Amino acid sequence: MSSFDPAISRAPIAVDTTTERGTTIWRTGLFAALLWAALGILTIQWPDRQVGFNEWAFTYEFGVGAIVIGVFLAVVAITGRRLGPVATHLRRAGPWLAALAIFIGIWEVATAKLGLLPVPFFAPPQTLIEVYKDDWKRLFDSLWHSLWLLGNGFFIGAIAGFLTGVSIGWSRSLGYWVHPILRFLGPIPSTALLPMAFFFFPSSWSAAVFLIALATWFPVTVLTWSGVAGVNRAFYDVARTLGASEWFLILRVAIPAALPSVFVGVFMGLGASFSVLVAAEMMGVKAGLGYYLQWAQGWAAYSNMFAALFVMALTFSGLITALFKVRDHLLAWQKGVVKW
Repeated sequence: MSSFDPAISRAPIAVDTTTERGTTIWRTGLFAALLWAALGILTIQWPDRQVGFNEWAFTYEFGVGAIVIGVFLAVVAITGRRLGPVATHLRRAGPWLAALAIFIGIWEVATAKLGLLPVPFFAPPQTLIEVYKDDWKRLFDSLWHSLWLLGNGFFIGAIAGFLTGVSIGWSRSLGYWVHPILRFLGPIPSTALLPMAFFFFPSSWSAAVFLIALATWFPVTVLTWSGVAGVNRAFYDVARTLGASEWFLILRVAIPAALPSVFVGVFMGLGASFSVLVAAEMMGVKAGLGYYLQWAQGWAAYSNMFAALFVMALTFSGLITALFKVRDHLLAWQKGVVKW
């Protein structure tokens, strides 16, 4: 008898389905619900410690909000997957929801309740509610300016990098002239060129667009070049035997095969553009989230600074997630071939 039984290989692996299929209580969600409810009760019942002339606003509202989140998670935990996609996404984030409640609880106790962290450099989480309520117009305006500046620089750099990478990956003669430029300009951080860019360009905005484009251009160029140069030569031979032209080889063979490497370069370029964006806004561009951070620091409005940092983190994370969605759509053929 063979030592390998196909029936055994097809047998389902025993897993705990009580929390995944929603047949019983979602224990992780119920634990997170208890933590959020405890955070709300702690915030309301434990009086704030007054440090100097500071009185923390929206403490009660923050506590009620935490309790509401706890009740919502408890409902999801008890009702299973009857809420549809919402419950599915929340179940995946269950451990993080519990960890977030613990982190915010420690933050609340160390600032508002015990005053362990120095004021005004550290403010409790409920002060963010006050900032978003009173200063949302300025924050939204700063976010819009940052996205507009980032979009212009990133798309110019990504398109230029893609075209450059395809060109030098396909043409050796062109690569002879471009490779030294890549080696010379690539390792230099774009932020180091800020003074020169502000001098040569007519405005600080155009200089920032150039620097963001430059920070995006280098990784996209290098990874696109690597992807095109690494395409299996057999693909070209098969296409040529079928009568493919030079442009067909570039557009229908080289570029599709190089797309995985292209997206790696785009991800790297997007990350680099974030840092250049904030640096440019803090040093020369009088608008955007970077400028808002500098303004808040200058006025010792550290609550506003933390609020802007949270907006910045959510925005940049959302852009990365959107880029992942685009990658998954364009490279759907990789599923089953490349491990995602």
